[in-house]
Amino acid sequence: MREIYLDNAATTRVLPEAADAASAAMREQYGNPSSLHHKGFEAEQYVKNARKAIAGSLKVPEETIVFTSGGTESNNMALLCGADARKRYGNHIITTRIEHASVYQPILHLQDLGYRVTFLEVDANGIVSPETLAAALTDDTILVSVMAVNNEIGAVEPVAELAALVHEKTPNAWFHTDAIQAYGKIPLYPKRMGIDLLSVSGHKLHAPKGTGFLYVREKLAIKPLIYGGGQQKDLRSGTENVPGIAGLGAAVSNWFADAERKRSHLYELKEQFVTLVSEVPGATVNGVFSDVITETLAERIRKTAPHIVSVSFRGVRSEVLLHALEDKGIYVSSGSACSSNHPAISGTLKAIGVENALLDSTLRFSFSYETTEEEIRLAAEALKELVPVLGRYRRS
Repeated sequence: MREIYLDNAATTRVLPEAADAASAAMREQYGNPSSLHHKGFEAEQYVKNARKAIAGSLKVPEETIVFTSGGTESNNMALLCGADARKRYGNHIITTRIEHASVYQPILHLQDLGYRVTFLEVDANGIVSPETLAAALTDDTILVSVMAVNNEIGAVEPVAELAALVHEKTPNAWFHTDAIQAYGKIPLYPKRMGIDLLSVSGHKLHAPKGTGFLYVREKLAIKPLIYGGGQQKDLRSGTENVPGIAGLGAAVSNWFADAERKRSHLYELKEQFVTLVSEVPGATVNGVFSDVITETLAERIRKTAPHIVSVSFRGVRSEVLLHALEDKGIYVSSGSACSSNHPAISGTLKAIGVENALLDSTLRFSFSYETTEEEIRLAAEALKELVPVLGRYRRS
């Protein structure tokens, strides 16, 4: 049976070049990058090359890139260390109702420590308005964290505008963005956009799991989350995960060699899929509404991330439909895979106003540049076949 993998927002297949680089770093250039001999130099080159590739993709200095174990660590480091670094200026933190758990949970921890937290509301497309943020900023605001792309519905936040507002009205505050679903999918230039801290996870971009980085703006005085031997200029101690970093560097180099072509391909897939899935009885695509009557579907979709589609199917439980698709070799998600061991109704869907009857009837479809038009068509055909049948057996 043919497999159709449409859960790329959860993780991606590791790129062959990335796997080869990681394997070589384990089997051949296996030295400790801190060692002074030649084997150490070989390993260090992987770290330097990956840092150069990442810095080039963001157009930032190489020294601003700190390698981590992934997006969760990057987010925790940004928030916990960022709040500690700015605490002499106040105790107010701002975030949104639709953040990933790796942002939401550290902020709840900071709230337990005595920080005052404001959770911003979003509109029906999951967008935070600058006016909403402006109303929440106060003299003691020290940290604002707004994700660049929502991991469930693909909403693209106006982070450059929000960051500019923060720096204008609260100059002592830092602006952080969780760019885990955004990196490579939308243009990101932290210096130009006024972003102080930016988190990325490698396995969303065809790199090995357990890899990622945090961008820390130049001259940002931040203390480490992990102490030890002082690697990475004392910002993140511990022997670097050279195989993972080598794979990450290879994946980044591959993606950004023709990133615009990959994005265009993803947008074409998304438009086709939204068109096809909209024909399924009872299906509602989330996050692509528009107040502009003359706006085309393609124009609406171009305002969102290119790789994520959230669809609610009235009368069909998401878990039932997910497994019915799995039986046909089609793999999708009912939400964020990172919290699958703690099932709960999506805070994002509630925040954008999805009606209660659809909260437990929503699936996320997410694509990679390897996804084909035929796979999109076959997935839509399977939905057209399954949804009416499963709807007959829905709970009353």
